[in-house]
Amino acid sequence: MDGFEPNTGVIVLAATNRPEVLDRALLRPGRFDRMVVVDAPDVDGREAILKIHVRNKTLAPEVDLRRIAQETPGFSGADLANLLNEAALLAARRKAQQIGQRDLEEAVEKVVAGPERKSRRLTHEDKVRVAYHEVGHALVAYYTPGSDPVHKISIVPRGRAALGYTLQIPEGDQYLINRSELLGRICGLLGGRAAEEVIFQEVSTGAENDLERATQMARRMICAYGMSDKIGLAHFASRTTSPWLGPNGDGEFSDRDFSEETAKLIDEEVRRILADSLNSAKQILNDHRMELDAVAQTLLKSETLDAKAFLALIKDKTST
Repeated sequence: MDGFEPNTGVIVLAATNRPEVLDRALLRPGRFDRMVVVDAPDVDGREAILKIHVRNKTLAPEVDLRRIAQETPGFSGADLANLLNEAALLAARRKAQQIGQRDLEEAVEKVVAGPERKSRRLTHEDKVRVAYHEVGHALVAYYTPGSDPVHKISIVPRGRAALGYTLQIPEGDQYLINRSELLGRICGLLGGRAAEEVIFQEVSTGAENDLERATQMARRMICAYGMSDKIGLAHFASRTTSPWLGPNGDGEFSDRDFSEETAKLIDEEVRRILADSLNSAKQILNDHRMELDAVAQTLLKSETLDAKAFLALIKDKTST
């Protein structure tokens, strides 16, 4: 591959999911004649992939693969194959002869949020806090324009750390997000923290992941997308070096290309966006306190609420 000797009849194929760490010499013209970028499949592609992987599986008549494809944006082919294997295991555990829609829906939740942890028992006080936290996410998302629809709310512990979760599924593949939609997502992420402040006047450690995701989103709005009037249009994202050149040769480090004064302004803008979003979430919950209490009390009894039950509770309270 030195470029000086002809090698006719030799075909070299290579694949990677980390193109950003490849040596520039390897990517020079003449090294590889074709570069094929394989993106994550869209909803039609996901449906086609699901149909391929169900050929050797028995499905119930009510199974809607199109709906599963719509509920799995960002899933790769391997993710979808794993999802169907999980659904088959769930069907086998309940000694069913066919994979049903319920098995597929449960498999989506298992892949996204992790397996149920039935052995993790919460005290009543903790369950009440988790219920209000999750309903806070759902209610703020419902009343925030541009938010993804709420698909399910649960206070059943899943995965390694989640004591509950609110599953939001977009209605379709989305390739561009505007500023108001990003602010709406941040507001929704802080809905759980806002609910704890509104109901208990004291916060807990349950919002750690929400704060991490909201902070990352706010920082990217400012540094990568130029969505801050105070900071301006410049791109301030840090450059990350190759992992082979990191500290001690085994890690990555970022080379910041902006001043300390700019860094301070960015930090101030991040804090402002988060504070404004939290205040907006608290205002929504205070304005809809009856729905917050009603949905949380119902969730405590049933432990899970699907979209239909959630919307019915909201409409019932708004009509009274």
